[in-house]
Amino acid sequence: MSNIIIMDRLNLATAIQEQLETVYDPELKPANILDLGLVYEIITKEDGIAKIVMTLTAPGCPVAGEIMEEVQRKVAAVPGVKEALVELTFDPPWTKDMMSEEAKLELGFL
Repeated sequence: MSNIIIMDRLNLATAIQEQLETVYDPELKPANILDLGLVYEIITKEDGIAKIVMTLTAPGCPVAGEIMEEVQRKVAAVPGVKEALVELTFDPPWTKDMMSEEAKLELGFL
């Protein structure tokens, strides 16, 4: 019997989301990148390709490379993902309004 895990695209997106909840911008801990509103899209394709469209709090973010590498690595590790792509965009630009209420509370913005 095979140990291969087959997921439908919805379950795959959910598993990817769970991994992204473990990625943090070191300057804005304890809020993860999802709660910060940095992830704009999670796209999954039937062939196992997952694409994350995300932004950063500022174009000159000093840890941009580290965050993007961690996102790519963690998404690639999700069972069912054959290739993980990370696309960085600044359109629309990130604002504090994109943060979840929980993140705003954790970071003292409420």
